[in-house]
Amino acid sequence: MNRKENQNMRKEAGTAGKAVTVPKRRSADIASESYLQTVFRRFRRHHLAAVSLVVVVIIVGAALLAPLIAPYDPDAIVGTFSGAPSAEHWLGTDQIGRDVLSRLLYATRISLLVGVLATLISTVIGVVLGLLAGYFGGVIDMIIMRFTDMVMSFPYILLVLVAASIFKPGLWSIILILGFVDWPGIARLVRGNVLSLRETNFVKGNLVAGMPLRHILFSEILPNTMAPILVYATSVLALSMLDEAALSFLGMGVQPPTASLGNMLNGAQSLTVLTKQPWLWIPPGLMIVILVIAINFIGDALRDALDPNGRN
Repeated sequence: MNRKENQNMRKEAGTAGKAVTVPKRRSADIASESYLQTVFRRFRRHHLAAVSLVVVVIIVGAALLAPLIAPYDPDAIVGTFSGAPSAEHWLGTDQIGRDVLSRLLYATRISLLVGVLATLISTVIGVVLGLLAGYFGGVIDMIIMRFTDMVMSFPYILLVLVAASIFKPGLWSIILILGFVDWPGIARLVRGNVLSLRETNFVKGNLVAGMPLRHILFSEILPNTMAPILVYATSVLALSMLDEAALSFLGMGVQPPTASLGNMLNGAQSLTVLTKQPWLWIPPGLMIVILVIAINFIGDALRDALDPNGRN
C-alpha cells in the first residue's frame, strides 16, 4: 500500500470520526423540543408545503380583504362587454361588462367560505358519531356504522347531485349539502382511533377515578385523535371546494349574480370564449387548481409532521 493510499484512508477515518459527534448534539436538541416545535420542524422539511402555506395565506388574505382591495363592485357594469385586459381592468371584463378581477376576489371568498363551513359541519358530525360508536360499541356502534356504510354505498357525486336537485340552489344549500355528505369518512377514522384509545391505561384510569363521560370523551380521547382528523379535514376542504365549483358550473350551486369560481367558469362554455376570450376562464380555473393543489400539499406535510412514528 503506497503513501497516497494511506493518506486517503486517514482522511476517511478522520471524516468518519467527526461525523459521530454531530448526531449526538442533534439528538440532544431534538429531545429538548416541544411537540409543536417538532411538528413545525418536520413541516418545514416539506418545501412545497411551506410554499403552499404562504400561497394559501396570501389568497385567503386577499379574499377576506376583497371589499377593500377590489377595484370595482363585483356586480356593477363598469366597462365594455367582454373587454380585454387593460390598465383599468387588469383581468378584463365579462360578457356584461363586470370587472373580472373584482369578481375573482369575491368568488374566491365564496368558495373558501363554502369549503371551510362544509368541512366544519362534516367534521363535527363525523367526530361525534365516531366517538359514540367507538367508545360505547355494541348496538350503538352497529347502528351508527351500518348507517355510515349505507351513506358510503351511494356514489358520492350522484348523492351530491340528487341532494342539490331536491333543495333550492343557493349558497347555504350547497354548504349544508356538502357538510351532511362528507362526514362518513371522518366518522370511520375517529371510530378506529377510539377503539384503540379506550383500551389504554389513561382512559381506564379516568374510568376508575369516576370521571364523567364528557371529560373522558372530549378531554382525554378526542385530543389524542386530533392529528388524523386535521389531516383528513384538509382533503375534505379541497374536495368541498371542487364540489362547489362543479355544482355552480352546472347551475346547481351558488346562483348569479353572486360570484363563485364555478359560475364564473359557467360563462366560458362557448367555443368563442374558450379560444378568443381566455381572461374569462383562465383566472377562475387557475385559482381552483392553485388552491386545491396547495391544500393537498399542506395536508400531506401535516400527515408526516403529526405522525408520532415519523423519523427525527
